[in-house]
Amino acid sequence: MGSPVRAEIRFEAMGTRARVLVVDEPSDASVALRDRIVDLEARWSRFLPDSEISRLNRASGAPLAVSTETRTLVERAIEGWEATYGLFDPTVLGDLERAGYDRTFDEIGCDRRDAPAAPSWLRRGCDGIEVDHAAGTVRLPAGVGFDPGGIGKGFAADLVTAEAMAAGAAGVLVDLGGDIRVRGVPPERTGCWRIGVDDPRTDRSFGPVLLADGAVATSTRTRRRWSTDDGERRHHLIDPLLGRPTDSDVLSATAVAAEGWQAEVLAKAAFVGGQVQGLGVVDGLGGAALIVDAEGGVTAGPSWSDFVDQAA
Repeated sequence: MGSPVRAEIRFEAMGTRARVLVVDEPSDASVALRDRIVDLEARWSRFLPDSEISRLNRASGAPLAVSTETRTLVERAIEGWEATYGLFDPTVLGDLERAGYDRTFDEIGCDRRDAPAAPSWLRRGCDGIEVDHAAGTVRLPAGVGFDPGGIGKGFAADLVTAEAMAAGAAGVLVDLGGDIRVRGVPPERTGCWRIGVDDPRTDRSFGPVLLADGAVATSTRTRRRWSTDDGERRHHLIDPLLGRPTDSDVLSATAVAAEGWQAEVLAKAAFVGGQVQGLGVVDGLGGAALIVDAEGGVTAGPSWSDFVDQAA
């Protein structure tokens, strides 16, 4: 068997650095995948006023016609909310805005805000969302805001990697800000994809995680954080029960799952729920997770060792 043809492209999308790697690339597949990711960002970004998500939030209380991709994304988010007993909640948009994450992070600035947060009257209400595939619509309850956040990245990676394989690729990796989805064979054509998991306290990595087909996602408060005018430190990971950034000792939570959207949901659930509740929920849903706390402790869920190369 000859050497595989490997195509790799790097770009900015979905508010982060992105990378697409295709093994035995069909004609211009990596470019097509990049364009597809950019297209999904245009549908789902809450920072683009004409996106389907922005229009959906403005239309809360009434059904709005949206694409199949957006309807399915909303369904996945509801499924994640139900499965994690609310540890993951896609309707914390109002809480994010009240905490200060009311614009892109580039506009907020690193570690500080240059303007007060805009007031938000949005409430949570995932249980009242209605998805009607026959009519092609989604209806948010009045006053509820939807934020795709991480699950949007994960589901986008699921879609584009499936499309790459359907087009004839031998293998594909999509990396959106360090959250990774793989399918098929790696460039070496042997074994599994080897994915490093960053230690948020150092420049080292855990793992690597070994995957033939699956996803890895991390939620961490070491990124997307800022200070208020009075010096309070805040980050973008909201505790849905309290409606504000979590104040636990969890520094990061990484989850492994079959699908990208599932890994995003489970990483958030592990982060918010912590070493006992969070890891228990992840394990009960068939995933695996690793939590790092601010004191340097590392706690792995029962299934984590199933995915890690212990010899590395």
